[in-house]
Amino acid sequence: MPAAIDIDSVRKRYGSFEALRGVSLRIEAGEFFGLLGPNGAGKTSLISVVAGLNRATSGSVRVMGHDVVTDYRQARQALGVVPQELVFDPFFTVRETLRLTSGYYGLRHNDDWIDEILENLQLTFKANANMRSLSGGMKRRVLVAQALVHRPPVIVLDEPTAGVDVELRQTLWHFIKRLHRDGHTIVLTTHYLEEAQELCGRIAMLKAGEVVALDRTANLVGRFGGGQVSVRLSGAPLPDSLAALVSGDAQPDGRIALRVDDWQQLEPLLARLREAGCRIEEMDLAHTDLEDVFVKIMNTPNTPNASGASAS
Repeated sequence: MPAAIDIDSVRKRYGSFEALRGVSLRIEAGEFFGLLGPNGAGKTSLISVVAGLNRATSGSVRVMGHDVVTDYRQARQALGVVPQELVFDPFFTVRETLRLTSGYYGLRHNDDWIDEILENLQLTFKANANMRSLSGGMKRRVLVAQALVHRPPVIVLDEPTAGVDVELRQTLWHFIKRLHRDGHTIVLTTHYLEEAQELCGRIAMLKAGEVVALDRTANLVGRFGGGQVSVRLSGAPLPDSLAALVSGDAQPDGRIALRVDDWQQLEPLLARLREAGCRIEEMDLAHTDLEDVFVKIMNTPNTPNASGASAS
């Protein structure tokens, strides 16, 4: 079976600016894949190339084995994209919008599936409402519905929950998880890293147009290990020998966060505090999560796949 998305050495220039610098990724069919990076990392440029909205300066992209340039009809038929921006036609109702989108893909008599999408995204009661009358959250639900209306095997969600309420997020993820269980490939970009950690089996991180990490989510988090010890001390100040472990500024209540790379370091750390005359009034432990990993990787000088990237 071909890869859901196969990206090979893709570069994209806008004048003298190179947004993508030789990106290579292979996303297997059936994966729930995360594409993460700070603003300006190249995520939307890459998605635009995959969707055929932009043409790569060099390199190639295939969706379910179909080249997005030479076999663009089949490639687009296999792909559904939920964009960041709220793009809609103000002259149609929700149902008319979905029927029109169906028509773009040559689908007739698609009302049963449209009804199912409307129900699962809790849009049924807005089916005959004009698009311009909808709230921002409802418009975003319609964008999701449009991406799904032709039942694509590959679904790309570009910041689908940005600025939306908790109810929509829960509704959306319930439906997307169901589609994933049914065999759809899901590609997610998001700044909500807790979503990516919970949902994505594998993650790529982009920085300045390059892939700087690519691995299974559990491996990425586990590679950094350890976590953070938050303590409130009395009796004596933090010894200078532990200053390098301090993470961030002291909290208003006097708590100090100390990084530990391995939980085996915890007992020696506590012993050094006791030897310095510190009394621990309060202590909390927090494991490393994907947000910690993201910050560490983004603050590391660019070396492609520096975090031990794995393509599978």
